[in-house]
Amino acid sequence: MTRLAEHDREQVSEQAVQLTDGQVRERATEAARQESFRQTIRSAHRTIAFRETMRLAIDSFQASKGRFALTALGMVIGSASVILVVTIGLTGRQYALGLIEKIGTNEVYLEYAGGGSTGTESAIYNDYLTREDEKAVDTQVPSVMYSSPILEMHDRIGFGGGVVKDTLVLAVVPDYQKVRNLIVTSGRFMDEQDETAHIKCAVVTIPFAVQMFGSADAAVGQNFQITGIPFTIIGTFKQSVSDFGESELTDNTILIPYSVGRYFTGTDNVKEIYFSLRSMEDVPDASKEILRIVKSRHKPNSVYRTSDLKDLLTTAALIANGLTAVLVAVAMVTLAVGGVGIMNIMLANVRARIREIGIRKALGATSKEIRLQFLTEAVMISLAGGIVGTAIGLALPLSVRLFTSYAIPISPWSIVAALGVSLIVGVIFGTVPATRAAQMDPVESLKYE
Repeated sequence: MTRLAEHDREQVSEQAVQLTDGQVRERATEAARQESFRQTIRSAHRTIAFRETMRLAIDSFQASKGRFALTALGMVIGSASVILVVTIGLTGRQYALGLIEKIGTNEVYLEYAGGGSTGTESAIYNDYLTREDEKAVDTQVPSVMYSSPILEMHDRIGFGGGVVKDTLVLAVVPDYQKVRNLIVTSGRFMDEQDETAHIKCAVVTIPFAVQMFGSADAAVGQNFQITGIPFTIIGTFKQSVSDFGESELTDNTILIPYSVGRYFTGTDNVKEIYFSLRSMEDVPDASKEILRIVKSRHKPNSVYRTSDLKDLLTTAALIANGLTAVLVAVAMVTLAVGGVGIMNIMLANVRARIREIGIRKALGATSKEIRLQFLTEAVMISLAGGIVGTAIGLALPLSVRLFTSYAIPISPWSIVAALGVSLIVGVIFGTVPATRAAQMDPVESLKYE
């Protein structure tokens, strides 16, 4: 009997524990259900409050459209300025870099710099470059498109009337025109037939042709002498863009076939070779490979150097970016001035709507809701001005691209910057008026006349 009673008590205790656990689960479920309901209510309240705030802001703008438009005008001008300044900066950068690229940023200049450890050894230790070096580089470096050796000579040439000038004579191959981006203005440039047949022809600069024969067109077909040997002018040329005297070309430069120039030097030695690569990005690796190939073909102590204009292009890009950043900063000041205008107008707006603020607080509006209402108005004014200004700023470059052949660059980041700064300006300069409105006493506001 005793064991039976103990067994019954254990069953009753287990049932009690089970009931307790069930009640706990039911209470937890009910608590979760109530919390979910409260969250739904809070979310609905926030949605209604936000909608009410937006409606009040729109009603305020409709009641004073002129003031709203004048207030947003500063942001319109500032946002449009940001877009246009960035566009102008990018256009100037593109133009400047394009000019530098015409000089030859994808060009590698190889020269013999001497050899030997002392000055005396360097003077007698000659290990010049050769046409075979050029051909080896052309074969082994895939990025090389064109190349040309250069034999440099100087001669005193008579221009008539007793005028004699020191003139630079360069012996080059036909690819030299592509390597140096030369423009033929009259006649033609030398070709492979001129090089192979050792034709005594010359291509001269426009200043040389004008001084000797009166004009570039008149010079074509005329004869003149280099060291007593007659040459026929077959064309005139100029550089694609001025290099400010930084290249081997001068105002009075004569180009003759390389095969003819060898008659004057009496040797196959070459001191300089120009290589034109596919793109500027190939320059660093190609320069190293060119040096490796050439050094492997010459004496260990021989010194060779390569140079290019890639650093100049990089520096120009940095300068252009810096100028654009400065101009953008100036445009940002315009946006800040527009923000000050928004703050002043909103402060005046708060003073004009003191009774409205008192009535809203009397009907149960909290300080937070009042602050949100006026802050929303400030942000809407600023953002609306930013959107209109951005549209105006984009209209000009898009029109140029649409109706002309100029591909003016447009940066999407300038659009993001203009709209982002407009939003930030609205928040910053709208905080003070919104806070002042939220801190007003409802009783005093209702008594305000």
